[in-house]
Amino acid sequence: MSDIYSYTVDFPKSSTPLSEYKDKTLLLVNVASKCGLTPQYKDLQALHEKYGDKGLVIIGFPCNQFKAQEPGTDDEVLQFCQVNYGVTFPIAKKADVNGPDTQPIWKYLKANAETPVTDIDWNFSKFLVKDGKITWFPARTTKVADVEAALSL
Repeated sequence: MSDIYSYTVDFPKSSTPLSEYKDKTLLLVNVASKCGLTPQYKDLQALHEKYGDKGLVIIGFPCNQFKAQEPGTDDEVLQFCQVNYGVTFPIAKKADVNGPDTQPIWKYLKANAETPVTDIDWNFSKFLVKDGKITWFPARTTKVADVEAALSL
């Protein structure tokens, strides 16, 4: 594909082309419900609430590749996020982010980040997409300030 906006995100009940977000800032995150980093949902929700009306779109991509820390169905994952962390940003269908079954959007993100990424390091790795430019944040980037600085909103 020619750019990130050529991809479509599959959600449990629909699909959305990223071209709909071309004028937005995207934060794409592989997430998991049974991980030591799962409390990052709180920080992501805070970013969504603070910057959603300023053009930030956060999309969580549940991933079960790291010690099977996302075992639930797509609906179970969504319910977990809403009940436990009040998540209102979109949660996509489960996706592989590494290996032979890597979802195409994740292949693109890893290959086209400012600093290309060979493999996602863990749950809660983040890709910030602004004006087509892709910046990767490793999983343990937990401080909202780290992402806020990159947003420049």
